[in-house]
Amino acid sequence: MSVLQPKSRPPLERMMRIHQEIASGSYPNATTLARGMEVSTKSVQRDLEFMRDRLNLPLEYDGSRFGYHYTEPVSSFPTLQITEGELVALLIAEKALEQYRGTNFEKPLVSALKKMAAQLPDTVSFNIAEWDQTISFRTSAEPILNLEIFDALAKATAQRKQLRFDYRKPGQQKPEPRVVDPYHLANINGEWFLFAFDHARRDIRTFVPLRISNIEATGKTFARPAKFSLEKRLHDSFGVVSGEGEFNVVIRFDEFAAGYIREKRWHPSQQLRELKGGGVELRMKLSSLAEVQRWILSWAGHAKVIVPKELATSVRESAQRLLVA
Repeated sequence: MSVLQPKSRPPLERMMRIHQEIASGSYPNATTLARGMEVSTKSVQRDLEFMRDRLNLPLEYDGSRFGYHYTEPVSSFPTLQITEGELVALLIAEKALEQYRGTNFEKPLVSALKKMAAQLPDTVSFNIAEWDQTISFRTSAEPILNLEIFDALAKATAQRKQLRFDYRKPGQQKPEPRVVDPYHLANINGEWFLFAFDHARRDIRTFVPLRISNIEATGKTFARPAKFSLEKRLHDSFGVVSGEGEFNVVIRFDEFAAGYIREKRWHPSQQLRELKGGGVELRMKLSSLAEVQRWILSWAGHAKVIVPKELATSVRESAQRLLVA
């Protein structure tokens, strides 16, 4: 195991040592501090400025003593203050990291959590083990990711690099070549989607990373349009599929399903109306019916489409296909 040399001491450790020297009343200056820690005078000067301007320490240079001192008592070096509630939230965030294991987001997220943990007090009056045993995240259907492709998508999206790849649509045997400008990579309801401008179709399309193969950069860069907004794009969708239509959807749920429906906000436009017998009516304005159709079928007969007629017909026909001949 390598030993950390003084010259590579982390900035936080340096500033704590500077604080100790100043608090001792020895009136150190940047030159003497730099010599003692084997770093450059500029590094120490930056540390002193950070301590004064960002940590709000009462630091001042005394020209007659040729060194720094505190103009008022400082009991201890400022550290990260965290409440029990914030610590619980931090633990929950660490649990939520499970869904990012193996992706290129794992390393920076873990690094950030370690940095925060390193600044916590040595002792905290909190039973971490108890919370560790009582909070977890699980998923019944974990998305499969090709990590090399996912990493290429994430980097190209962040660096505004155009991509070329083959894409296979559901039910399609042979993939099609695509050239895209990757605008946004999003995790929606536990699944990853790439929103990109498709040059052949001259429009924004949604891609599932698992269906992408033979990915490569074209060598070109692009500027993402300022008007692009994922929130606006998905505002009238029921999931990730945006359409050109405008549908007023009305679905009635029986007493069995009504309790579940009341517990969630399924869509920004939703309106609920209580029905006699304990049921509930859900109203939404959608731009596409593709995803809501599958959702209705998942309720196994406890949901009934009132309008639009085409949605009611497609649900009925799909349900009939489920029957064994």
